Amino acid sequence: QVQLVESGGGLVQPGGSLKLSCAASGSIFSINTLAWYRQAPGKQRELVAVTTSGGQTNYADSVQGRFTISRDNAKNTVYLQMNSLKPEDTAVYYCNAEGKYSTDSGSHKWFNYWGQGTQVTVSS
Repeated sequence: QVQLVESGGGLVQPGGSLKLSCAASGSIFSINTLAWYRQAPGKQRELVAVTTSGGQTNYADSVQGRFTISRDNAKNTVYLQMNSLKPEDTAVYYCNAEGKYSTDSGSHKWFNYWGQGTQVTVSS
C-alpha cells in the first residue's frame, strides 16, 4: 500500500550537520501529517518534529532552533535538516506518515506507516 524509505543518517562530529530524507511511495491519495521520531538506546521513542498538510510545524524543545522539518508534496518526501548536532542527538531516527491511500475499488482508507529507521551518531 504505502512504503517509506529513509536515507541520510551517519556519523558526524558534535556541531556538525546532517539532512535526513524520507520518501513515501505507493497508492497514496493524500498525506496529512509527516513526522520524525527518534529512539536512543534504552529510551522510549520520542517525537522530534512534525509538519501538517496545512504547513504547520512543531518541534521538541530539545531540537527547537537547531532542526528544521520540511516537505516536498510533489515528491511525497519529508526532510529533517539537523544543525549544531550534539551527542545527545544520537539515536535511530524514524519517519512517520499519516494519510489516505487508494484501494483497488477506488475508495480511500487511512494509513499510518513508519520508515525502517536510520542511525544518527554524533561523536568526536
